[in-house]
Amino acid sequence: MKKILILGTGSAQRDIMEQCRERGCFVIATSYASGYPAQKLADEFYQVDITDAEATGELAKSTDVDCVYSIGSDVAMPTVAAVSENLGLPCFISRETAVICNHKNALRKTLADKKVEGNIPFQIMKSADDEITIPFPAMMKPSDSQGQRGVRKVADAGEVREHFEETVGFSREGKVILEPYIDGNEISVNVFLENGEMKFYLISDRRVWDEYPGGIIREHIIPSQYEGDKSVCAKIRKLVEDVLEAIGLKNGPAYFQIKVTPDGVPFLIEVTPRLDGCHMWRLIRYSTGVDLLQASLDMLEGLPYSQPETYEAAAYSLEFLCGKPGTVFSKSNYIVPEHEFLRWYYDDGETVKHMNGYFEKCGYVIKKGMNE
Repeated sequence: MKKILILGTGSAQRDIMEQCRERGCFVIATSYASGYPAQKLADEFYQVDITDAEATGELAKSTDVDCVYSIGSDVAMPTVAAVSENLGLPCFISRETAVICNHKNALRKTLADKKVEGNIPFQIMKSADDEITIPFPAMMKPSDSQGQRGVRKVADAGEVREHFEETVGFSREGKVILEPYIDGNEISVNVFLENGEMKFYLISDRRVWDEYPGGIIREHIIPSQYEGDKSVCAKIRKLVEDVLEAIGLKNGPAYFQIKVTPDGVPFLIEVTPRLDGCHMWRLIRYSTGVDLLQASLDMLEGLPYSQPETYEAAAYSLEFLCGKPGTVFSKSNYIVPEHEFLRWYYDDGETVKHMNGYFEKCGYVIKKGMNE
């Protein structure tokens, strides 16, 4: 692979650009706006909306790239799949799978049709005046957004009407999905597949900022609190396998967000056929020695999976250092814990961007050992 087109220039894309450059690739990047962190790592940058498959395809063809890819972005994956399919470029995600995972209503319907246990009932709303059939409390989400944008817990119909316009404003198709709120602990599951075979599987704990709506991530922790519970782990594994079969994913990485109820029943919150936007590949590499980003790039080049197939998950965590949107960033405002790895998203004096609108990621640390 000599030339790669990366969709997006956010902090997650910085990771893949760095690895591509280490592999000697010429990196072309696109984004709907300039000035995001990874732009300066690209050899060439074009201001193209990553959801515009036609414009992206024209650029890929004119620049004669060997592949198109992205990490950390749900909205990029349908474009990646469509452009790759149209131009005959390597890709391990079908257009259908990418679209299903990018549209929460399509995902829920697909899982319901396949009778997947652990799916959550849902309702689609196009207007704040639509009759509500989902019990409260409920989770209210844009049907086709990402990164907890517009997501909130609502207690009654009045709160749905109050916040409907804010939530639907994050949806490109103008729809809101309502789901019953699931009480329980949040976990993540990272997997990697090769020809339908599970080459990597790892459960981790996911802690959020309780004071903000929508489940804004605070910390990822390995190993999971459920690691020693064979019964719960078996249920989680079955849910993951059933979902993968239902969405038709057989190759590459996938990331799951799951909630486990107090009585040990897992429910799927979301799944995406890509590496997550939280740099968990780096946390996993510290913990297990397995590099899922390298494995993804290898697969794009047609190389076999070459990561360790037996591994022990040492105790590590990834903690985000966050700040209020619209404020001026300064490293001096943070007490940085002892760490193995540190990365800031901003330089001193820059303004923290509005992403989820409540508490934004400004950097992260990877720490060794168990948390107190």
